[in-house]
Amino acid sequence: MSTKSIQAIYPPGPPHFVGDGFRVHNFIPSRQGLDMQRMSPFIMMDYGAKFHFDPSDTPRGVGVHPHRGFETVTIAYKGRVAHHDSAGGGGIISEGDVQWMTAASGVLHKEYHEEEFSKSGGDFQMVQLWVNLPAKDKMSAPKYQAIENQQIPRVPVHLGEVEVIAGSYKTAQGAASTFTPVNLLNAKLSPGGKASFDFPAEYNTALVVIDGEIRVNGVELAPENHFVLFDTDGTQFEIEATEESVVLILSGEPIREPIAAHGPFVMNSRQEIMQAFEDFEKGKFGYLE
Repeated sequence: MSTKSIQAIYPPGPPHFVGDGFRVHNFIPSRQGLDMQRMSPFIMMDYGAKFHFDPSDTPRGVGVHPHRGFETVTIAYKGRVAHHDSAGGGGIISEGDVQWMTAASGVLHKEYHEEEFSKSGGDFQMVQLWVNLPAKDKMSAPKYQAIENQQIPRVPVHLGEVEVIAGSYKTAQGAASTFTPVNLLNAKLSPGGKASFDFPAEYNTALVVIDGEIRVNGVELAPENHFVLFDTDGTQFEIEATEESVVLILSGEPIREPIAAHGPFVMNSRQEIMQAFEDFEKGKFGYLE
């Protein structure tokens, strides 16, 4: 067994708003040169660091928009979000919940602050990932996985626990089904808490410090809201919390296919992107108010 070394630790870049409800820092792709292929199958990550929203009678969010060719995964840490899509998926996620939408051949969807949260205001903190699909699955039927926190397996570790959203950790299998090997884990550790991880060397692996501060492999400090990118030179690493911490760990087998991305569509060629726009304009993604 060999240690997986750190390639880089990235601070959060300047925030920007997606719609009027999601204030995010973009870690994948990043200004530091971290492109879609380097973290495949994770081709986009918007990290909504903790931000306080004032009360509003009109829910903030993002209006109806299309997707094709990948999956959107939203993990809620603070606040509540309502989602609806043209394939009939939808619901509300709150602290600890996950929504996993497979856009695949195409859906329209919208995301807003849940009505009661919007009226009361409060802290909001979430992650949205785009998980690519292999060419053979890009035009499969859309689906939606609503994963409540109580459905997510938990594995005890030293002074903490690891939640298994997708993939596996020790003997626990994740709550989400995936098209390719994907591991998505939340480590929740008290000061001095430790968790070790073991993924194939060729998997693209990273973590985000959602809350607190950790030490990686006994050496490197990673503060809150920072992104740690691992090299593909080993299999194992360990994290230790220096304070109450929540850490999102992501590791997956890369999809070694061309990526053609434009706006809300991620396919394998420019021709397929043009077809996606044509299909969208013809109403083939369904209907959503």
